[in-house]
Parts: sequence; C-alpha cells; structure tokens
Amino acid sequence: MNWKQAFMYGPHDLRIETVEKPELGPYDVLVKLGACGICQSDVECFEGESAEGRYDIAPYTPGHEWAGKVVEIGSAVDDLKIGDKVVGDCVLPCKKCSNCKDGKMPSACLNMREVGFRPDSPGGFGEYLVLESEFLHKIPDDWSYEMGAWVETFNVGYWGVWGNECNPDASDDCVIVGAGPIGLSAAMVCKTSGANVIVVDPIASRRETALKYGADHVVDPSDGKVEDSVKALTGGRGASVLIECSGNDVGIASIFDIAGHNCRIGLVGHSIGRKVPVEIGKTIWKTLKISGSGGTKDWFPRTIRFMSTIKDQYDFEALNTHHFKFEDLDKAMDMAANHKDIARKVMLTFDE
Repeated sequence: MNWKQAFMYGPHDLRIETVEKPELGPYDVLVKLGACGICQSDVECFEGESAEGRYDIAPYTPGHEWAGKVVEIGSAVDDLKIGDKVVGDCVLPCKKCSNCKDGKMPSACLNMREVGFRPDSPGGFGEYLVLESEFLHKIPDDWSYEMGAWVETFNVGYWGVWGNECNPDASDDCVIVGAGPIGLSAAMVCKTSGANVIVVDPIASRRETALKYGADHVVDPSDGKVEDSVKALTGGRGASVLIECSGNDVGIASIFDIAGHNCRIGLVGHSIGRKVPVEIGKTIWKTLKISGSGGTKDWFPRTIRFMSTIKDQYDFEALNTHHFKFEDLDKAMDMAANHKDIARKVMLTFDE
C-alpha cells in the first residue's frame, strides 16, 4: 500500500512524495486523514523563521492539527477499533527517562518526539499517518473532521488558561493578547468562567471575529495607548488574568504594562530563539505570577469534553476561512504564509 505524503526539506521547499506503508507495530494505529489545519508554526518553519521544524536532521512531514479515521490497528491495540474518529497528541514523551518518571511536562522528556516537526514523528500533511494508540483520542462520531482538527489548537488555548493555573472566575478581567486561533480559543475558555474578556489585536478583522468568540471588548494596540484602553475597560485595575498568545515582541512587552497587581499571566505565544526587551522589574512591583509550558499534559480528553459542551454556542467550522485539497498544498501554504490578513485558519481536506 502506498500513499501521498508531504516532506519539508527546508525553507520554501515542501514536496509531496509517494511513500510505502510501514509495517505496524503491536501498539501502532494507521489513520486515514480527514482534515489538517495549517498552523502559524508550520508557516514559520516553511519560511525559515523557526527552528522547531527539524529539517536540519532530515526532511519531515508537517501537520499537528489533524483528525482522521482508524483504518488498521496493531495486534496489541485494545482501546480503539476500525472506524473510530481520532485526533492525536503533538508532544510525545517516552515515559521512561528520568524527567518523565519525575512527572515533568512532555516537553521535558529527554527523548521527546513532536508530531509534525521531526522526521521520527510524521504529521498530518499526508493521506495517512501512523501513531501509537496511547497518543490517540477518540472524538464523537457526529463531529466533522474539521471540527476534530481544531482540538489541538483549542487544547493549547485551554491549557494556556487552566493548565498554567491562571484559573479565571466571574470576578476577573481577562485580557487575551493576540486574536489568532489560539487566542480565540483562550477567549472562549475565559468566557465560560463568566469573566470580563478583553482581546487585544492590531488586525480589525480579527478583533471583529473575537467579539463572536468570547470577547466582551476588543482593543487595537496600534494607537500606542493599549495600557490606557485596558485600564478604561477594567475600572483602572488592569488585567487580573492575562494570556499572551501572539508571540509578538510588542505583544509580549505589553503584558507588563497592562497587567494589574497580582495578575496571573500565562505565556502561550512562541518566541523561542530570540531575546525580547521587556520591563521585567514590573514583575516585582506588581507581584505578577508568570507561568508557561511547552505543550500540554494529559489534556486532550478534557479538551474534547469542553468543546463538546460549547460547540453549539460557537461555530468552530466558521473559523476556517480557506479550504484546500491536499494535492493543492502549495496553494494552501501560499495562502497561509502570504495572506495572513485574511487567512484565519487554512484547512487541508482529504478524499474519503
């Protein structure tokens, strides 16, 4: 059995090739892809702006926001059956090294694999993928594959709020910096707590979308008055919960200004590999509590239950602005990379 699969060889070098199905191990599962989102991190690897994608080791298959159907299982798999709709973890711990045995985050694993970023863990830019059953999670049968492809994204936003122990309730003023897919996910999560939710983003279309997905108020930071705007919306206090989802230098620096005293801050947006100038002294004088984490831990089942609860309140599939067949991957990447003003989420689809 052969199938088509994409490989990232380097910046702007993404090729679709034919591969042969590997022999399944006893705990392996063969998944037929139904949908796969293109993440901003995929774009940054494609553009050569991120070292997360390890094409320096060997070509790898991107795609960590995927959903598909089980079509074959290994001899020892007893928790999944053929026909189940599934999604999968992104950061994969070995569960055997000293850090894993200490209970640390999967990103601390000394033998960590990362689906869609390394040659040893192919992602969803292909017609099929193989992954161990322990990293797969069933989604409801009535979910579309595109809904399932949002689980990984929502999982990061959800963890950014609760896994980082920011723990909002109805007394809080929650500020989300960045209204991309993860920022919108964080806004929806914060809104379920009854908090006052404020989303900060310089792009007008993203601010308009945020008002439909959890935000009570939106702020345009491009006028240079973001601190004043946030204080005006919080009774002069500033944010009591702040989730940074932009990964942008200006956005990251702004959190120390717009955070109120004793603010709980969750860092989600990626900025690894560069130094960001910030006024770190405000951490002391404002008694800020800052937390962050690479990836999530044991969070996908909670995410699926959470999304099941709110899916009739928020139209997840309307967040997908562009759809491309997998064979048109070059056009999909062009849209995601070069039209960021309109491409909120570019979704790859696959034939049944």
